[in-house]
Amino acid sequence: MKPQPSKTPANMAEREGLSEHGESLPEVRGTIAVPEHGGFWRNWRAFTGPALLVSVGYMDPGNWSTSLTAGAEFRYLLLWVVALSSGMAIILQICAAKLGVVTGKDLARASRDFTPRWTRWPNWLGAELAIGACDLAEVLGSAVAIHLLFPKVSILLGVLITAFDVMLLMGLQQLGFRKIESFIMILVATIAGCYFWELFVIGSAYHEFPAMGAALVRPSFGGSSRALFIAIGIIGATVMPHNLYLHSAIVQTRKYQRDESSIRRAIRFNAIDSVVALSLAFLVNASILVLAATTFYGKENLTLPNGHPIGDDWIQGAYHTLTPLLGLAAASILFAIALLASGQSSTVTGTLAGQVVMEGFMSWKMRPWLRRLVTRLLAIVPAVIVIGVYGDDKVTDLLNVSQVILGIQLPFAMIPLMYFTSRNKYMGRYVNKWFLQMTGWACVIVITALDLYLLGRTMFGME
Repeated sequence: MKPQPSKTPANMAEREGLSEHGESLPEVRGTIAVPEHGGFWRNWRAFTGPALLVSVGYMDPGNWSTSLTAGAEFRYLLLWVVALSSGMAIILQICAAKLGVVTGKDLARASRDFTPRWTRWPNWLGAELAIGACDLAEVLGSAVAIHLLFPKVSILLGVLITAFDVMLLMGLQQLGFRKIESFIMILVATIAGCYFWELFVIGSAYHEFPAMGAALVRPSFGGSSRALFIAIGIIGATVMPHNLYLHSAIVQTRKYQRDESSIRRAIRFNAIDSVVALSLAFLVNASILVLAATTFYGKENLTLPNGHPIGDDWIQGAYHTLTPLLGLAAASILFAIALLASGQSSTVTGTLAGQVVMEGFMSWKMRPWLRRLVTRLLAIVPAVIVIGVYGDDKVTDLLNVSQVILGIQLPFAMIPLMYFTSRNKYMGRYVNKWFLQMTGWACVIVITALDLYLLGRTMFGME
């Protein structure tokens, strides 16, 4: 007997017909087939991809900057923050994917449909602010990479050159969504391979395990407002708010049946995808922090490619972390390529996230290349102003500020996500069980409390 569809919010959405006004990224929705049956590996190959695409945002130039700064200035003190934020990211991305699978709506569309009308504009503007902050990090990271590859090109000129990366986006979108996922996978594997090889094959990480372990089990900010500021940046760079909107949308690129067993299978494999991809992102970020600690902490004789002292401009001098593996010249080139790849791959996900929030919250349509150009120009303006006024040595500071903005914006995406996935009204029988309920709301409380604490210290000038 053919199984009957279960009466869940997902099927209600299907029966009501998710019209063109109810879909985000309609051009890729349901374009990737998944097997109705088959073994674990066959299903895993079909469902894997969305979380990997999202994980790019966890390894973008903003992440590199905050991890480099944390390791260079505080050694392993903030390693626990990297671990905690990665765990939070896994929990929240699982919830985001689950929302998309069950309701057929992304987080932006669910927020529009399930919350009071007056929240639409502030939620959309907040999400756009987060995307703009992320794009600022991509601009700066790509500009630094261009400068390292071509020293005669200033970082300021590199910032202006990044306006033309819209051509990359247009080219990738012609290949199809699965090709984009494969392209991202290659870039992520390259970045991870370089750092893991140096850290565990030729490095001295094994001798540092006791110190790392102590930092992981004894959470502390060392009584420093600077450490707290960087910690918020690490959290914002890892649990990126716009990735919650994006993940809930791109899980719908898979074309699965709407019966109960298919929905449960989609939830399960998207959860596995999230755990694997974001665990890899954690290892990359932890590796960057550890290598920054061993390379920079307590050392004052390192220089930038132009011979000037690094000072606290860790992102421009980060190629030193790969010098033991490749030598100075090759390390500079490979780091620049990896950083450029990181910035450009994040450009793809940032544009997709921008489409999701605009279509979800406001039901506005804009051509992807035009949206990319507008957001990129908005990101270039503050970058040009800061670099023009303060010079190239403020790049790392500006990167870190952009990630703190993401951290402060996070609660505005996390709270509705956890609310929707914790209510039978929206999720039916697929509502979060006690573990996701407890850990998800704990993430909301911890991040919101840290944001408020940082804002309080900043407003009252506490050190």
